[in-house]
Amino acid sequence: MILRPYERTIFKRYLLPQRGEGFIFVAAAFSFTAVMLGVAALVIVMSVMNGVRSDLFDKIVGLNGHAVVQGFGGRIDDWQDVLKQAKATPGVVSATPLIEQPLLGTFSGRVEGILVRGMTVPDIRKNETLNGKVLQGSLNTLTPGSGNVAIGSELARNLGATVGSNLTIINPAGRSTPFGTVPREISYRISAIFEIGVYDFDKAYVVMPMEDAQLLLLTGDQVQMIEVKTSDPDKVGEILRPLAEKVAAKAVVSDWRSMNASLFEALSIERVAMFVILSLIILVASFNIISSLIMLVRAKTRDMAILRTMGAPRDSVMRIFMAIGLSIGIAGTVAGMIVGFSLLYFRQGVLRSVEFLTGQPLWDPSIRFLTELPSKPDPVEITAIVIMVIVFSFLATLYPAYKAANTDPVQVLRYE
Repeated sequence: MILRPYERTIFKRYLLPQRGEGFIFVAAAFSFTAVMLGVAALVIVMSVMNGVRSDLFDKIVGLNGHAVVQGFGGRIDDWQDVLKQAKATPGVVSATPLIEQPLLGTFSGRVEGILVRGMTVPDIRKNETLNGKVLQGSLNTLTPGSGNVAIGSELARNLGATVGSNLTIINPAGRSTPFGTVPREISYRISAIFEIGVYDFDKAYVVMPMEDAQLLLLTGDQVQMIEVKTSDPDKVGEILRPLAEKVAAKAVVSDWRSMNASLFEALSIERVAMFVILSLIILVASFNIISSLIMLVRAKTRDMAILRTMGAPRDSVMRIFMAIGLSIGIAGTVAGMIVGFSLLYFRQGVLRSVEFLTGQPLWDPSIRFLTELPSKPDPVEITAIVIMVIVFSFLATLYPAYKAANTDPVQVLRYE
């Protein structure tokens, strides 16, 4: 909004508190604070919600792929042919044969439910989700027949195991005897401990070479599923439709949306709900701007009458008060951005401080899935927040500015 020189002079004068106008300044300060807190809250909450969704997607999909080809009965006999068909499908970046089986693991008298994950050695080596999260040991020690496995950090903590400890895995489907089925027990050496960052994975996963998993489960040369990654996760269904038609007689293709539909749908609904609720803070702040401008107009009625008698047009008076309201909204937005991004940058320290003061864990990995509070600001959402605040601030100035512009100099100055 472009102001004339005399309009800028009046604008600056009205923004500063004059003698006897402290209450008006306090009201404007509250409006500024409300806008700042509303913007900061929106930036923080939306960035955290985006970070949660992004981290969950990256880690879940990074370990489980965009889709899986799962055989009927939990087995794919001719998995090499299915693997070739998957890799030959246009849009498929990679395909990985997998074995996953829930079993029991024991160490030093402690027993935990585990999820054995068998992968080929090349796939273990090039899996970014695993390789970038090794806390102790090395994944290079996982070779067929070596008896080495890698386990999640939470599982290691629950069992009290470290690198070099021997983990006994119990497979209930063991050998048959005249007295019944005897569970199969095999001891493995823990050669690596990883932390993916998803609590449910870190507390259960035991990664081993494919051949060792097949021997443990007595499956022969079979796999349970083939993990597939595509060039575009949002078009995974369209990309894998030809593959699904080819393997329809022996397997089913499930993508990440169907496997985690409830989780990501809940996150999307919560994200929209939080945006709407926190936007009410901005709406309340705009009402504060209206009230502070109305008080300012009433205090400056005589000044406006004098300006009008000196030849100032109505639109000039309107621009002055609209500029005042917009300046409060813009200043509050800038301050809110600074506060919001500062708290996001120091979010882990802030979280630990609040936990220390309250004595309550605010980010429990067993409930939140993720081990750390994530953050991912979205430029589009930040822009939408800024536009929304400016629009609300502009609308809040219309009525007070209109009343100021329609001041009747005769009625105001008749008794002066």
